[in-house]
Amino acid sequence: MPKILIVDDEKMIRNVVKEYAEFEGYETAEAENGMEAVEMCRREDFDIVVMDIMMPRLDGYSAVKEIHKTKPVPVIMLSARGEEYDKLFGFEIGVDDYVVKPFSPKELLARIKAVLKRGQSSGENGKIEKISFEGLEINVTGREVTVDGSPAQLTPKEYDLLFYLVRNKGIALSREKLLEEVWGYDFYGDDRTVDTHIKMLRSSLGEYRKFIVTLRGMGYKFDA
Repeated sequence: MPKILIVDDEKMIRNVVKEYAEFEGYETAEAENGMEAVEMCRREDFDIVVMDIMMPRLDGYSAVKEIHKTKPVPVIMLSARGEEYDKLFGFEIGVDDYVVKPFSPKELLARIKAVLKRGQSSGENGKIEKISFEGLEINVTGREVTVDGSPAQLTPKEYDLLFYLVRNKGIALSREKLLEEVWGYDFYGDDRTVDTHIKMLRSSLGEYRKFIVTLRGMGYKFDA
C-alpha cells in the first residue's frame, strides 16, 4: 500500500487530501511544516510527498532540498502561486509535479497515481539493468548515472527524462511527446519546461551532453 506524506500548515487542506487518499486505499501521514516533514522523512520511508510551499519554520522548497539529500522520494508541490518561475524553480530542485491552489482533490489524486506509476515503470521497462555509452553509465534499477566513473547529481525528473530518451534511442521525440510520457497526466506546462530540463540534463552529463541531439522546430533524440 503506497504511503503519502501530506505537508501543509492548513489542517483543512491536510484533512481533505487525507480523506480522498485513504478512500483510494493509500496510507497517509501528516506534517504541518517543512521542518517536521524533513524529520519524518529521516525516520521513515514514504512513496510520495505532497508539499505546500509557504509554511512556517521551513518552506516547501527548502524542505524538498533537505529531503532529497538522503532520499529521492517523489514530490508534488501545492501552491497558491502559479507563476511559471515558481514551477521551473520547483522542477530544478527535483519536484515531480506542481498543483496550484485551489485544486480539485480528484485531480490531485490522479496526479499522485501518475507520479507513482512512472516511478514503478521506470525500473520495469525493458530488462536492461545497466547500459553504457562511452563513459556514460546508466543504472536503471538503481536510478544512478555515472560520468567517467563519477556519480552525476541528477534530479528525479532529469533521470526520468534521460531514461526515456535512452529507451527510445535514435527516435525523434517531440516536446509534446516528452511532456506526455515523462511528466504524465494533464501536466500543466509547455515546451519551455522540456527545454529547461534538457538544459539541466545536458549540464549534468558533461561531455556526454553530445548524445542529446536537438531537432530544430521539433524536439530531441538520444543519438549515441
